[in-house]
Amino acid sequence: MSLFGINNITRGNNNQSYKDKPVSKSLPLYYKDKSPFHPKQPHNKGRRKVIMLLKGFIYSLGLYFVYYLARNYLFQSSDSSSLFSALNSGTPSWKTAQQEVRQTMLDSWHSYEKYAWGYDVYHPIRQQGENMGQQPLGWMIVDSIDTLMIMDCKDEVDRARKWIKDDLDYKFDYEVNNFETTIRMLGGLLSAFHLSGNDDVYLDKAVGLANSLHGAYDSPSGIPYSSVNLKSGAGIKNHMDSGASSTAEAATVQLELKYLAKLTGEVDWWEKAEKVMQALEANKPQDGLVPIYVNPDTGKYQGNLIRLGSRGDSYYEYLLKQYLQTSEEEPIYYEMYRESVEGVKKNLVRKSFPNELTFIGELERGIGGPFSPKMDHLVCFYGGLLAVGSTNGLSLDEAKQQKWWNEERASDFRFGEELTYTCYKMYHDVMPTGLSPEIVVFNEDTTKEHDFRIKPMDRHNLQRPETVESLFYLYRLTGDVKYRQWGYEIFQNFIKYTKVVNEHGEISFSSLSDVTSLKQDGSPKFKDNTESFWFAETLKYLYLLFDDENKIPLTEYVFNTEAHPFPKFNTNEHLKTGWRRQVDESVKPQMRENQVNGKPKIPQAQPVDDSIEKEVESALKENPDLAKEGKDENKKKLNKFVKEMH
Repeated sequence: MSLFGINNITRGNNNQSYKDKPVSKSLPLYYKDKSPFHPKQPHNKGRRKVIMLLKGFIYSLGLYFVYYLARNYLFQSSDSSSLFSALNSGTPSWKTAQQEVRQTMLDSWHSYEKYAWGYDVYHPIRQQGENMGQQPLGWMIVDSIDTLMIMDCKDEVDRARKWIKDDLDYKFDYEVNNFETTIRMLGGLLSAFHLSGNDDVYLDKAVGLANSLHGAYDSPSGIPYSSVNLKSGAGIKNHMDSGASSTAEAATVQLELKYLAKLTGEVDWWEKAEKVMQALEANKPQDGLVPIYVNPDTGKYQGNLIRLGSRGDSYYEYLLKQYLQTSEEEPIYYEMYRESVEGVKKNLVRKSFPNELTFIGELERGIGGPFSPKMDHLVCFYGGLLAVGSTNGLSLDEAKQQKWWNEERASDFRFGEELTYTCYKMYHDVMPTGLSPEIVVFNEDTTKEHDFRIKPMDRHNLQRPETVESLFYLYRLTGDVKYRQWGYEIFQNFIKYTKVVNEHGEISFSSLSDVTSLKQDGSPKFKDNTESFWFAETLKYLYLLFDDENKIPLTEYVFNTEAHPFPKFNTNEHLKTGWRRQVDESVKPQMRENQVNGKPKIPQAQPVDDSIEKEVESALKENPDLAKEGKDENKKKLNKFVKEMH
């Protein structure tokens, strides 16, 4: 997720003290117990000699065992996790791994607290903070507070809450990106409200911010403008791309607005979210795949570039998550999601050479145009999305027992597993750091030896969350320990290569400018920046990956695209889909039985015949008695009667 432009930068250095936490032990790969052959009678020389010979024999066997493992697993297996598994035949201490992640969060957070408290941007090497505008937006604190809550960091949460209550004010003259502010700030406040047990401090700030963002939706089509002025509330077109908004930005505010409407009863927010989706669907995108730009004046797509990376990614994510958020009561979104999955499989999926890694490419000129094997790290969210979309948040074993389980869902799940493995390889196969670059280009040329290459401008790593996000989902749904092992390997490489230690021994973490090389002294090439999603997403997903207590169960929650968890809820007569799809059956992809929402087909999800509605309205006018009390029930009966006639 891109950070919007930084203007009128205000710098500062904050030396506020903070409370240190004890450092946890590292995850043990090996351990040595006291030898069971330790002599109880050290003065018995003969016995000691026998024991020494016996120990030497045992140690020799141990060395041979290590050699055997290395030969059979390290050199003969393409999957490094085999060696990890062999060396950890006992159950690893995943609780210890989880505490390591928590300590990493605290180390990084305490550095921010001491040197840049309240600022929107943090440079850990310079130990300096910056604001994007004249005053802070809470970019770090609001985006991160629910992670601190989930990790049970009470003191840190208390300090963050106090700052939000006393110092955060969104009423100032500054233009913000509507999407980024919604997913990070509004999403963070709403999640904090829920996780805090409904502390009104967070909801009050959320409502105030939402009111400041309101004008972004005042476009002729309902598609939000790219930016909005917090003080005036005026929506502002994108300064580039001929004023177009990105499709992902327009279609990735719905979870936040709908949850806000649920909490406050303000239906207006729900209606604005729905109007965006109706305008986008009216374009009838081929195979459910959408260009990455949309014009807010006309509501029409602009250009032909289709991709699941930047500016396209979370459109597809929120199709499924809107369905899950409303307890599967809005099947219209599941239908759109399933069409898009089939479109991805048909048009965007390929295999690399020589190891046949499954990847998702791009269509620079739309469907039918040339295929580009370029894949952003951002695309790695899709493996986890496919897994959740297959199971509706149930474990894989539970999902397979449901009446709605079918080959389509099984195929989607396998696709998610394959893509997630590819994303893991984007870390594991990159030397010397073992960290993924921002973008790779996959190889389809049988004359070349490597599955992907990295262009010089794409070698940076921003500590993004998408791969560990998918690992979290797949572990939760399968219980397969390999996903934890891959995640722990990635986490260790983050620790090794993104850690910054200052002259006082204080620890923080920074993004990298190049994952493919080190400096002459062996140190990493830092960008000197800590993104808020390092706290809000990457460390949160790693913490939950190693969690054994099922915190934030997938059957009860959905995560927004910034990893802020929202509880699922039921719709009502005021908060429900207010529009229906007008589908051309001649071009609609064939949907298998029970596919629409994973359950028996629901009538309201089917195409609507306007002529039926018109006949019903005409009949109501000709029969005034139907307009009296109870007319809704009569209208339903009449509607059913007319449909049966047709």
